[in-house]
Amino acid sequence: QVQLVESGGGWVQPGGSLKLSCATSERIFNTHAMGWFRQVPGLEREFVASIAWVGDNRYYADSVYGRAIISRDPTKNTMYLQMNSLKPEDTAVYYCAASGGSAIAMKLNGVTDSYSWGQGTQVTVSS
Repeated sequence: QVQLVESGGGWVQPGGSLKLSCATSERIFNTHAMGWFRQVPGLEREFVASIAWVGDNRYYADSVYGRAIISRDPTKNTMYLQMNSLKPEDTAVYYCAASGGSAIAMKLNGVTDSYSWGQGTQVTVSS
């Protein structure tokens, strides 16, 4: 059982920033690509960003490119998503995912049954 625990969601005004965290086990952290997806009620879950478990390859959705930074801290087995210049359309439940495939595949393929998922954390951007 892969355990992914997200934190850091909340309410923020437009233009503000949030940093999401996803903690996992050392085994998963060191062998799996990890990423962030988000979902609005009634819509499909969509890719936000992903990062390789080796090297420094990072990928972003066009909708967040230039406003988001995905990173990993191997000392804490934790992945992060720093979101800046937040917009109301960023409002969603954000999910952490781990994949035995590649980080680029997470971007190209989107949601697949093979991912492990966290429980999700709500991000609300409004004034």
